[in-house]
Amino acid sequence: MVKIRAFRTLENALRRMGFVYVAGVDEVGRGCLAGPVLAGAVVLDPDRYIPRVCDSKTVTALERDRLYERITREAIAWSVISVEADEIDRINIHQASLRAMQRAVLSLAPLPDMVLVDAFRIPEIPMAQRRVVHGDARCTAIAAASIIAKVTRDRLMLQLHGQDPRYGFDRHKGYATREHLDAVSRFGYSEIHRRSFRPPSLFDKI
Repeated sequence: MVKIRAFRTLENALRRMGFVYVAGVDEVGRGCLAGPVLAGAVVLDPDRYIPRVCDSKTVTALERDRLYERITREAIAWSVISVEADEIDRINIHQASLRAMQRAVLSLAPLPDMVLVDAFRIPEIPMAQRRVVHGDARCTAIAAASIIAKVTRDRLMLQLHGQDPRYGFDRHKGYATREHLDAVSRFGYSEIHRRSFRPPSLFDKI
C-alpha cells in the first residue's frame, strides 16, 4: 500500500483568498454490508502543522490512532456523524452519505466558511464548498476528516463485535469479505445489517 502524504496547498490558497475556517469532509463505510456510514469534518489550525496526515486507507491502524489523537487535540474544530443501517435502507446509501456529511459540517463550531469535500457536493449547507476529486489523497483537511471518521467507525465496529461476535466485525468492520458472507449465510442478517445491501448469495438471508 503506497502512502501519499496530503498537502495544505489548496487550504492555504483559500486562506489567502480570505476564507478563515476551511473544513475538510469525508465519509467511511459506504460499501459495507453492516454498520453505519460515518462522515468526519475537520477544520485544521494553520499554525499547528500535523505531519504524516494522508488518506486513512494508506496507513496502519496504529498510525491512524496516533493521528486521530493529534487531529482531535489540535484542530480548531472537528465532528463525526453517523447514519445507521435502518436510515440507510430508507433513503439509500448515497443519500445517507450526503446526510452524514451535511450533519458533520453543520456540527462544527465555529462553522466553516469554506468546505472541501472528497468527490461529492453536499446539499443544503449555507457556506461555499468545493468538490475535490481524490481529495483524501490530495488535501490535508480531507485526509484528516477521513482519519477521524475511519478510527471512530472501526472503534464502533469493535464494540458491536463485543455485543455479537458471530460475524467477525472486529476483523472486517462490516465489509463484504468471504468470512462475513459465510457468517451471514449461517446466521442471517443482524439488526445492524443493511437490508438494502444484498449480494445474490444472500437474497434468502434477510
